[in-house]
Amino acid sequence: MLRKCLVSVALALALCGPPAVAQEAYPVKVVKLLTHSSPGSGSDIFLRNLSNYLGPIMHVSFVVENITGGGGAKAVAALAKSPPDGSVFYATTPTYVFTSLLSHPEHTYKDVEPLVNVFTDQEVIFTRADSPFKTLADVMKTAKESRGKWGASTPGSLERQALERLKKAAGVNAAVVTHDGGGDLLIDVLNGTVDIGVGEYGELKPQLDGGKVRVLAVFSANRLDAAPDIPTVKESGYDVVVRKFRGLAGPKGLPDNVIKAWEDGIQKVLQDPGYKKEYTSDVLTPDYIGHDDYVAFVNQFGSDTEAFFKETGVIK
Repeated sequence: MLRKCLVSVALALALCGPPAVAQEAYPVKVVKLLTHSSPGSGSDIFLRNLSNYLGPIMHVSFVVENITGGGGAKAVAALAKSPPDGSVFYATTPTYVFTSLLSHPEHTYKDVEPLVNVFTDQEVIFTRADSPFKTLADVMKTAKESRGKWGASTPGSLERQALERLKKAAGVNAAVVTHDGGGDLLIDVLNGTVDIGVGEYGELKPQLDGGKVRVLAVFSANRLDAAPDIPTVKESGYDVVVRKFRGLAGPKGLPDNVIKAWEDGIQKVLQDPGYKKEYTSDVLTPDYIGHDDYVAFVNQFGSDTEAFFKETGVIK
């Protein structure tokens, strides 16, 4: 009888398979997410929306902290000085690379560690709805005849660099007027101070829906699913493609278990139906890049940007 019982237990264990291995818990309970953007701006919204859906997946409480000033230099410095224990991260965009190259802060993008990329944001050229510019060709005609004024956000922004590249590709010398941010730029576009501006399609959607602005072209490689009738800048005859990445970076020396937890978490959250509905409405394109590839991507982006700045005389 004892032998039969032991055999029965052995069979039951075999059928059940090996014991389940519990998923390793994240090393901290509260994670601080830093951004150089003010509340309500692109990176701030990105972090807050991401936190709402990623928290339950990673079993972590997220806190967003806005460290404005210095074009991202203050936020990057705070990150660089933080312990690499998975408790502090920073929302990366091209701005933190541009600021590092243009202003030579104490801590640059090379002093922190790219973690993962999450999205690509879509940059567009827009004008006021009642402007005389119906196409990008109209803008270039004015630029050749009377120079014209083009608007961008901050001096170190991707939008500014997109316009500088467009000037070079088109062979024009339009004046590029920078602003304190996208809100100030929008005002100058609407009142006619500048002919065109460059901004993110998702942030402009309320003005588009309200009939206040008109989009002339998109800087992406392909037309937007949300606006398939709008041509790309490249289709318009100017070989300029801009990729505004949105991801995360941590302090140097992130441990493997933290990196893996984020890689797994981001891939899962991008498939979450609720989050997918939210980021689709914001016209964000999922663009997951894992840690190792993201490190290489940011380094290459930095090298290419530095070469362009030197070529155009922005830096020596």
